[in-house]
Amino acid sequence: MKSEERMITKTRRRYTDEFKAEAVRLVRDSAQPVAQVARDLGIADHLLYRWRVEQRQADSQGHTRESMRTEQEELVRLRRENATLKQERDFLKRAAAFFAKESQ
Repeated sequence: MKSEERMITKTRRRYTDEFKAEAVRLVRDSAQPVAQVARDLGIADHLLYRWRVEQRQADSQGHTRESMRTEQEELVRLRRENATLKQERDFLKRAAAFFAKESQ
């Protein structure tokens, strides 16, 4: 029975950008520590610390958290695409060398 209980997985909770922004605002505007605000909101304190860092980074660069996340996702996509293109290029180089050798 205990092994079955351990097999139950928790689903990941998703928070809206508005909730995250409001939580960070609560930390900034209140005199309470981050851990206390996190407990009051029913979230893990490490999440609130991360959201606060992300908000500071976004503010310092003149962006919103959403636009920074979008840029990060695009960067990941472009890096994957770049790796695929490099593999295709290398394959075509080897194929061209092979056929050049065969035609001699």
